[in-house]
Amino acid sequence: MIGLSNDERQRLGALLEHTPQDEVMARIPQFAEAEIHNIVPAPAEAPDSMGLLVFNMERGVHLAELGDFLENCPESRPFDVILANELDDGCVRSGQKDTTRELAERLGMNYVFGLEFIELVNGADAKGFHGNAIFSRWPIKRARVVRLPEQYNWYFDRQRRIGGRLAILAELDVNGKSVGVGTIHLENRTDGPGRQAQLRTILEAAEEMFAGMPVALGGDLNTNTFDGRDKDAIREIAGSSALQRRCLEDVFAWEGCLPDAAAAGYRAVPETPILTRRKPLPGGGHLDLRLDWLLLRGLEPTESRTVSTCRETWPFAQPGSALEAFGGQELSDHNAVWAACALSEEKSKECYHAEYGSV
Repeated sequence: MIGLSNDERQRLGALLEHTPQDEVMARIPQFAEAEIHNIVPAPAEAPDSMGLLVFNMERGVHLAELGDFLENCPESRPFDVILANELDDGCVRSGQKDTTRELAERLGMNYVFGLEFIELVNGADAKGFHGNAIFSRWPIKRARVVRLPEQYNWYFDRQRRIGGRLAILAELDVNGKSVGVGTIHLENRTDGPGRQAQLRTILEAAEEMFAGMPVALGGDLNTNTFDGRDKDAIREIAGSSALQRRCLEDVFAWEGCLPDAAAAGYRAVPETPILTRRKPLPGGGHLDLRLDWLLLRGLEPTESRTVSTCRETWPFAQPGSALEAFGGQELSDHNAVWAACALSEEKSKECYHAEYGSV
């Protein structure tokens, strides 16, 4: 994706002092691009199932270690599609790398990238691009970016950015069969109704683009059960074990986006209450949150699990690898979510029509 000079980035950012976000973004064509790269041929044989992985990669800062983790962690494999959040392109913090491209090349996967934010804080960034991606072992036939209703203007945040949340929808050619997939990143600095409005936009776009197809949507839905702008609420939850339970056990009661997905025929995975994100707290420790999901329609999950990204779970790290030498405690503050889904034509049709009827 073609970058902008720092002077141009800062000039466009300054417009946000008096211009709505969508008007500024309309001047930057990269925000509308779904950049497809089919770099590997399709597998020779049609699979009976598809391995799906949802993974917020925390900017791809630890890129070599992420590659080691994905290649060697038995809990995250096999994967045919990765629905990824938070990948940098041309940022100092991640070594100025195009993290999506480098990871796709290492894993031998096709990919599509969508731009979420242009970072403005560090003028040394080559591009300052930050976004989401879909990786696929199968050819990507078409893709589109779905911009979501703005719930927070990040230009006025300490992180200072142009842009906003998005989803990327893509149609895959799985040995002649169309499968719809999408990576989602909903807003954390808003409340449940704000995220609900964003997911409704995605569900409507998916219904239009993927009519009649099995569909897998997934990503960081930020279903934290509170308003991420309310620091007092976060402190109150951090100090109450009863309130903390709602972040894992009562998410569906607090986050309307999940019942909306169920009403549209999607099954949410993981189904058991388990943390997928560790939110650091100012005084130390963290909140256990349930943010990362797969939403499946017309695909039957035959197996699923949450994959820890904490250091103590890495007995598989290869001697001499970047992962073995890693000095941190976690590769990402999110865990990954993995599922295997039946993909044989008859099985998928039976599952789809039995559970959801005709589209």
